[in-house]
Amino acid sequence: MNDTHLHLALNHFPVIGLAIGIFVLLFGFLLRKDQVKETALAIFIFSALMAIAANYTGEGAEDLVENLPGISEQYIETHEDKAEVFLTMMLVLGGISLITLILAIKKMKWAIYGYILVILIAIATAFAAKEVGTSGGEIRHTEIRPDGTLNQQGLQKKIKSDDN
Repeated sequence: MNDTHLHLALNHFPVIGLAIGIFVLLFGFLLRKDQVKETALAIFIFSALMAIAANYTGEGAEDLVENLPGISEQYIETHEDKAEVFLTMMLVLGGISLITLILAIKKMKWAIYGYILVILIAIATAFAAKEVGTSGGEIRHTEIRPDGTLNQQGLQKKIKSDDN
């Protein structure tokens, strides 16, 4: 197993964990259950740790794929830039979640402010997650690239084959 394989295996955890954590936290508020809200905090902490692991394998993945046919350095660099923003936001979310979890376990009044901060950061981080996920997919999945050049070529081939 090389870094590319590890990166592809790990990079979904922080994104999916973030989404699950948001839903669990909202559900915890809806039910007014501290244990559910604390579970959401643990999910955010785990997701932040997985973001570190995904980021760590990213450079090795880049080294292995950057010279493959159809791979654009521009798409890799865009993904790398967006991944740095996402990692930073995940680390902030994980840190605030850890502090909030400690406050919640100790039954301190300040925990409610931590929860509010966590949900706001988590929602903002979800936008960064979408950006990093899309930019990562564009490296190999030409069908989702915004320039559409390969999409158009594929469509033209399909139209010609349908006409015959």
